[in-house]
Amino acid sequence: MANQICEMLGIEFPILAFTHCRDVVAAVTKAGGLGVLGGVGHSPEALEIDLAWIEEETGGKPYGVDLVIPLKYLGQEDGGLDRQRTEALIPDEHQAFMDDIMERYEVPDLPPRPDKPTTTGLSFTHNRTMPLVDIALAHDIALIANALGPPGPELVERAHERGVKVAALAGKKSHAVRHAAAGADIIIAQGYEAGGHTGDVASMVLVPEVVDAVAPVPVLAAGGIGRGRQMAAAMALGAEGVWCGSVWLTTEESEVVPTIKDKFVAATSSDTTRSRSMTGKPARMLKSAWTQEWERGDTPDPLPMPVQSQLVARPQARIRNYAHASDGAAQLSQYFVGQVVGQADSVRPAGRVVMDIVEEFVDTVTALNDRMGEMG
Repeated sequence: MANQICEMLGIEFPILAFTHCRDVVAAVTKAGGLGVLGGVGHSPEALEIDLAWIEEETGGKPYGVDLVIPLKYLGQEDGGLDRQRTEALIPDEHQAFMDDIMERYEVPDLPPRPDKPTTTGLSFTHNRTMPLVDIALAHDIALIANALGPPGPELVERAHERGVKVAALAGKKSHAVRHAAAGADIIIAQGYEAGGHTGDVASMVLVPEVVDAVAPVPVLAAGGIGRGRQMAAAMALGAEGVWCGSVWLTTEESEVVPTIKDKFVAATSSDTTRSRSMTGKPARMLKSAWTQEWERGDTPDPLPMPVQSQLVARPQARIRNYAHASDGAAQLSQYFVGQVVGQADSVRPAGRVVMDIVEEFVDTVTALNDRMGEMG
């Protein structure tokens, strides 16, 4: 299945797997795709550990790292706000709203951990992300992706000096053009259906727009892709490969806790929503009591990034910690996921998912060729 993306990254199948779980990265890479570790929630020390583990586990096969370096956020003129300044920007009304939710749903507080840093939500800033860039580029990665905004000139220059390809996600044609002009080697056209931060243009419209706008820069399609038929459709629209995220959340290796994994398997494609309640920017996630609380007419509006992330950091940590033991925490628990979650009807190994996508892709293309032959 060799094509431009496969040759560029040294992989067998043009299937890139975005995941926060190093086990999924390793499994996909070993199956012939490219595992891409979402590093935004990592500390530099944790990222160093995970990348070293991936390289040992995969025997040096190609893999990538995805980080979030947004173009616009509060405090960007200083490279990002520190914890004290960020917490000072949280209105009393918002803090009271968080406290009320935790109390009404009876979510226990976290136990004291003097040996563990206090929970923070300041990952989405330049000054917190650049140390992660340093760690990533010190390793033998094949790709570094910026998930929110164009790659900066420093990132592009440093990556290219090490022979690392740079990718950037785009939800609009204009964003894609800007990313290509900034030096991105690969553009990821991410449609409205996708999990996490998304724009408002659907993949069927977005992918061919981006392909035409940035040619000859290769494009990966993202959003609504979790099986071979969808991959075939993406390739027919001009994409050179696919960038998948949600499909790995129900794999055996996934980091997702059983409470959330069960919700995914039971969910339909209508059970997600775009909400600013986690980061301050629109992101698609599973519907839950959490998203419903933020959609009420009498609740405060989400705060800008990264203040919203700081506001919800500790409540979300409490929810994750007690989702298995507290009914209220279970109701509030949610996760970033795309509309393709409606296809998640079982838990499979990540390597098997790769092969299932490839096999269905081949069957789909073969069947389409047969139909074309009949038409001729």
